[in-house]
Amino acid sequence: MTRPTSLPLKKWELIPPAPAIDRQNLGGISPILYQILYNRGLTKPADIQAFLEKRYLLPVDPFLLPDMDKAVDRIIQARDNDETVIIYGDFDADGVTSTVLLVEALRGMGFDRRQAQPYIPDRFTEGYGLNKQALTTLRQDKGASLIITVDCGIRSLDEVAHANTLGLDIIITDHHSLGHTMPPSLATINPKRHDSQYPERFLAGVGIAYKIAQALYQKYPPTNNFYHPDQLLDLVALGTVADLAPLLGENRQLVTAGLEQLNKTQRPGLLALMEASRVSQGSLTAESIGFALGPRINAAGRLDHAYLAARLLAAPSQPIARQLAQDLTQLNKKRQQLTQDLSLKAEELTTDAGNILIAADPDFAPGIVGLVASRLADKHYRPAIVIEQGPEESRGSCRSIPEFHITNALDQTADILVRHGGHAQAAGFTIKTDLLPQFQQRMNQLADAELAGQTLYPTINIDAEIALDDIDWALYEQLEQLEPTGFDNSSPVFMTRNVRVYHHRAVGQAGAHLQITVGDAVHEFKGIAFRQGAWANTMPEYIDITYSLSVNEWRGNRSLQLQVLDLRATDGDQ
Repeated sequence: MTRPTSLPLKKWELIPPAPAIDRQNLGGISPILYQILYNRGLTKPADIQAFLEKRYLLPVDPFLLPDMDKAVDRIIQARDNDETVIIYGDFDADGVTSTVLLVEALRGMGFDRRQAQPYIPDRFTEGYGLNKQALTTLRQDKGASLIITVDCGIRSLDEVAHANTLGLDIIITDHHSLGHTMPPSLATINPKRHDSQYPERFLAGVGIAYKIAQALYQKYPPTNNFYHPDQLLDLVALGTVADLAPLLGENRQLVTAGLEQLNKTQRPGLLALMEASRVSQGSLTAESIGFALGPRINAAGRLDHAYLAARLLAAPSQPIARQLAQDLTQLNKKRQQLTQDLSLKAEELTTDAGNILIAADPDFAPGIVGLVASRLADKHYRPAIVIEQGPEESRGSCRSIPEFHITNALDQTADILVRHGGHAQAAGFTIKTDLLPQFQQRMNQLADAELAGQTLYPTINIDAEIALDDIDWALYEQLEQLEPTGFDNSSPVFMTRNVRVYHHRAVGQAGAHLQITVGDAVHEFKGIAFRQGAWANTMPEYIDITYSLSVNEWRGNRSLQLQVLDLRATDGDQ
């Protein structure tokens, strides 16, 4: 039998087996777990032990980050001289948590509420990053003399130069890709700098904000014994996971410690957010952040103003926090509906597209374009750009695939962009609307040159081929040592060949998903295959499957379940 035509083809890549070793040197871990660790680049006993114990072996001294000493001295100077300092953030979860964290850190170091103030730009009127008018207003109306950016600013050359003319000192803290020129700031803290001695290059914005808090505490410990930067790790975990930072290296250690704090936090805003998300404190995981807490934080900046989320995280009491959490939940529901509606419109606009999908329309909501671009890229496995088309200026959001570095492509069109920045697979930009046709032509040319002749299918990287006989609670408990899992440390993926299908049926709205029971002569497991309901009418008797292990809980009973990523008819049944 053949694959349903409505389901895109996927490449299965089985990672080569790890070399045979004496596992006694590794504490006798199972061959399956060792293979998974090997796949993540862990081969030395010390590294493996540290990973399983959720430790980080490399230096974490914040002063290894470039310009940290200059930044810390300037911040303390501002405190001692009674200056007004503005923490200038971004409107996504990473930016919001970074802003709240650094404001709280400065106040813990002795800044009062007037001295340390947050500023998050309005997505709809100001756009991403530093804004000249905002800087002017902060200088003239707020009396600010020092601006510290979090999660933004690395490509804001003109804006920093403008700030300098106003007499503003700028400290840039950012984790996005570097441009060809550094901004003319007092200090620029970015672990991606070529001269950085810091071993972890992929800290989230909130991770860098935390390193500043650490550096301040290390060099100028406060007299207040009630403050320590580790009290802010709950915010670090929230922002790091929500921003899809790699959950390896120091990030993994920070998120592990942050999750421990989240699960016992007394922060009213986080307790209210868990309640609104129906997440139980004590069992919160990285997945809980990614699918429940993070989207609600992001919804504020997407559809209203990110201050709503910042106010929630800093809320002083439970009644205030509960109302804000409910507001964010309603915004998130609206965000889900808008994403669905605008994705349909983007599909219509990109029909007959080539190697890159580009859709521009005045109806695209600026807070939703990134989500729509992500859906297009996931569905079609092509880089996608969705643009909110304005009368004079337009703002676009990009999502890409590993074969096409989207920020490098934007760099090659920088001469017609107002501003741009991002990462390899996610970026944003602003452009004059009358230049959109030229932009689209040039991006198509770049994508054709880069992707022509390639067979583009999403790849499922398989950690190990196992038999159903290998699946039991002992294996599941070993896999739990890999937590927290997420970006770059995903849940392990397995492949099993030639299993028999005992039962299957389409489930969910319009039969979108597939419920399946598979087994061999001895074992039988239930599974769920999301968005693969089309198999219900063409299911072969024997299949190969790729899947992750999960737990199904129902009426107090727990059972192992296969979360099926893809399936195909076995060679004998095709």
